[in-house]
Amino acid sequence: MAMPASEIEALIKSAFPDAHISIEDLAGDNDHFAATIVSEAFRGLSRVRQHQLVYAALQGNMGGALHALALQTSAPE
Repeated sequence: MAMPASEIEALIKSAFPDAHISIEDLAGDNDHFAATIVSEAFRGLSRVRQHQLVYAALQGNMGGALHALALQTSAPE
């Protein structure tokens, strides 16, 4: 079962209320996405840790309803 971009955004926004989020459906199948997430919560964290926090926000949907998510994360400039 695929996951719509709006649901991905809602899950991320619930974990990072200040986030600016951009999500692109790469294949038009609600299964392969690219997301850019900018949040103050990422300041001072390694890129790996930032991505771990995003995956945690997705509440176990990675690898299931959400097959692929390319991430770009950063703190605001």
